[in-house]
Amino acid sequence: MNHNKGLEEQVKQADWITIGTIGLFFFIFGFVTWLNGILIPYLKIACELNHFQSYLVAFAFYIAYVIMAVPSAWVLKRTGLKSGMMTGLFIMSAGALLFIPAALTRTYIIFLSGLFIMGCGLAIMQTASNPYITLLGPLESGAKRISIMGICNKSAGIVATLLFGVMALSDGDALMAKLQSLDDQQRAIMLDELARRVVIPYIGMACILAFIGIMVRISKLPELDPDKKNVASVNNGTEKRTSIFQFPYLLLGVIAIFCDVGLEIVAGDTIISYGLSQGIPVSIAKYFTSMTMVAMIIGYTAGIIAIPRYISQSTALKICAVLGIILTIAAVISPKMGSVVFVALLGMANSLIWPSVWPLAIEGLGRFTGIGSSLLIIGNLGGALVPLLYGRLADAVDPKTAYLILIPLYFYVLFYALKGHKTGKYLKV
Repeated sequence: MNHNKGLEEQVKQADWITIGTIGLFFFIFGFVTWLNGILIPYLKIACELNHFQSYLVAFAFYIAYVIMAVPSAWVLKRTGLKSGMMTGLFIMSAGALLFIPAALTRTYIIFLSGLFIMGCGLAIMQTASNPYITLLGPLESGAKRISIMGICNKSAGIVATLLFGVMALSDGDALMAKLQSLDDQQRAIMLDELARRVVIPYIGMACILAFIGIMVRISKLPELDPDKKNVASVNNGTEKRTSIFQFPYLLLGVIAIFCDVGLEIVAGDTIISYGLSQGIPVSIAKYFTSMTMVAMIIGYTAGIIAIPRYISQSTALKICAVLGIILTIAAVISPKMGSVVFVALLGMANSLIWPSVWPLAIEGLGRFTGIGSSLLIIGNLGGALVPLLYGRLADAVDPKTAYLILIPLYFYVLFYALKGHKTGKYLKV
């Protein structure tokens, strides 16, 4: 009996080592992804952009997920988990290096190209990591494990935005005031100097990503076949279905992920620019994305404690959707700093949407799990399109009123929590 107990402890220890390794990947995701919150106002100043143009940062980054989602599944099928993740990290490293010529020439399209390439690498990483951590244990506690990953992700976001904020926008208020008083030639010289501030940070990032890629390749991270691991856990006739399109709850889940990523990116990436539009100094506004990350971490912590012991994954979704609607309305009707605080608190409402939708959407897919995960990754398109829509409305109306576009997205999440995640799950075929 003691021998068996020792084996069980070894297995649990191995699982936690694996969770820790995947947690490192999610930290990387967060560091790279949430830098966009600082990059948007930074490039808006350095490249002299309007709201819509500045949110092309999010578009270039997240459109890569859509383009690479299905190819990522093919790559991982051929290479396996570890080699695929190594490939993703090397691609991200190459994208980071593009920031060097972009900064030296202050060319916005090269910045966007670098972000697109980094997004391609992240698509491979996420296509592997999300189903992996979901299926590492019981599916009903999948949201708990993804919430742990979320804490890693958003902690990295806090570090990234604070660090980059100090490096790139430490003197933002003085800089913006001085730019107004310069002639075109002097203005160009100062903007060139501002653009070059990202060279050293992104060289460092490229080196770290490449190093971690090598470490992943030589690590003892176990291989896991999601298609075999996620056998039909529900009596839904999976073995008789012949197409991924015969799983309506998955397809509805893709739309839910679209809404979620759009909600997350608008709340996290627009809040600094929004604060500036409300007359708040750069010295204060540069910390606003970190406020959103802290709110998300609070939400993740609640999910780790409550799911599935006290509430189900679908109940968590309902709570998040209703809270998001209330906070959005509060943000629109509140003045200045109060409004910014409510936008930051949207991080709490958004926190458990992804962790809850993912296990509900892939449950019982069996041999379709791989392609199903790829389709869910396509849902990242929300991060590309929703911020652009917000930016267009911000230019046409005003940045505060533009937040009303979030309400229909929260209502869809509520629909998925109430009905969508069950649609066709027990279909007899």
